Amino acid sequence: MEEVRLQKFLANQGVCSRRKAEEYIGQGLVKVNGVVVTELGTKINPETDEVIFKGRKIGKTDKKVYILLNKPIGYVTTTKDQFGRDTVLDLIKVEEKVLPVGRLDMYTSGALILTNDGEFIYKVTHPKYEIEKTYNVTLKGAITKEEISKLEDGVEIENYISGKAKVKILKIDKEKDISRIEITIHEGKNREVRKMCAAIGRKVLALHRSKIQNINVKDLKLGEWRYLNNKEVSKLLKK
Repeated sequence: MEEVRLQKFLANQGVCSRRKAEEYIGQGLVKVNGVVVTELGTKINPETDEVIFKGRKIGKTDKKVYILLNKPIGYVTTTKDQFGRDTVLDLIKVEEKVLPVGRLDMYTSGALILTNDGEFIYKVTHPKYEIEKTYNVTLKGAITKEEISKLEDGVEIENYISGKAKVKILKIDKEKDISRIEITIHEGKNREVRKMCAAIGRKVLALHRSKIQNINVKDLKLGEWRYLNNKEVSKLLKK
């Protein structure tokens, strides 16, 4: 069998993302054939080499699963929470060890994919692949065309400028003093949509991710999940 980089092997086994695997290797948490390895260029043969991560042998995993969850508000996107809060894994009971693909904050609902395929996680979360995420946003007040243009062109957030976005007004309710808009981005940085709206002086009242690329959660109730089929996975990666 062809040799692969150690971080890619760990990711392919569903241990963690490839970038996280590089951190673990650098911290000396991975052994190959009984020897601690810290070099990121290390290659292994998955058929003959023994890989141990935090005392656990990492074996060959053939079955890859891809799960679409319509995440409710109140759940954190992590495998284990230090404060004892409910996590998205409390909603999904499967034999495979799956990881969230990206994040949704505790107060954001909507589309979240979980999988044990590390290479898939890398491709969906890395900005260079430009996987689009679409959000329905409820804002305080009546948004203006000028504000929409700013969101589309990119706004200053902390130490960076957000990427260009697709923005569509869904509804402006003057009686309730709210606006509903749809924002599509492909960067997906931490709380990016909330920060973008704050940058134009608008408070987010509700935030829901309706789709990831071409995968939507319109047929799933909050808290429900289903497996993605091979066709959906392929379309997602091919855009």
